[in-house]
Amino acid sequence: MKLKWYSAETIFFLLIFILPCRAHAGETITPEELLRRTQNLFNAIAASDIAPWEKYLAADCMYFDEKGRALNKSDLVKEAAQLPKGYWLKFTIEKTQVRIFDATAILSYDIVEDLKIYGQQLGAKYHMTDTWIRRNGEWQLTAAQAFRYYGDPATGDADVSKFADYAGTYELAPGLTAIVSVEEETLYYQRGDNPREVLYAEVPGLFYRKGVEGRILFRMDTNGKVDALISRRNHEDLIWKKVLQQEE
Repeated sequence: MKLKWYSAETIFFLLIFILPCRAHAGETITPEELLRRTQNLFNAIAASDIAPWEKYLAADCMYFDEKGRALNKSDLVKEAAQLPKGYWLKFTIEKTQVRIFDATAILSYDIVEDLKIYGQQLGAKYHMTDTWIRRNGEWQLTAAQAFRYYGDPATGDADVSKFADYAGTYELAPGLTAIVSVEEETLYYQRGDNPREVLYAEVPGLFYRKGVEGRILFRMDTNGKVDALISRRNHEDLIWKKVLQQEE
């Protein structure tokens, strides 16, 4: 067998240029590996296993959850440590998008939560954006942002006898009005020239529109007459004064 010898200049070139490039290429993370690690993190929550969280989270990670909390690594490890008694969890990742750069990888995805609490079925859907950074040849989750998709509440009973009192025209400002009307025991809401929407009762006197965050309720004056429509989002109220009663 004939041996091939390299000159000192060739060996120097290999050591300085070629080998570092190959090592650098080997440190690149793939979309499949990002997805595998992310699924492992969520599976670990269901199993009360903190090992993946200890391994993959950077010591200085920033995690902003759907409740508006800013959490660090120790906070997250603590939350992953123990699933409450009677809870069963499963997470499914959907709609992934990945961008990978030299030492940064961004994973965007939906996460569907399947939750049972003492046998009762619950669940939610979230959107996540995770940022992974390579340091010293190791990829770690460094920042994450989550929000929860809005979901309509369950429809409850309505006090139909009150609908006639709610019906009428409400004004937020001159020229800006909303009309509440009643047809065949159904309450409708129409703002300006927008299509009218059904007002569904969550409980008597408290209404929502499908796919719209917030609630609508009606204010009574001291005489027990409806004098305003309240558009409520969280703790904030927008008051529409009643200016005209719907005719019977």
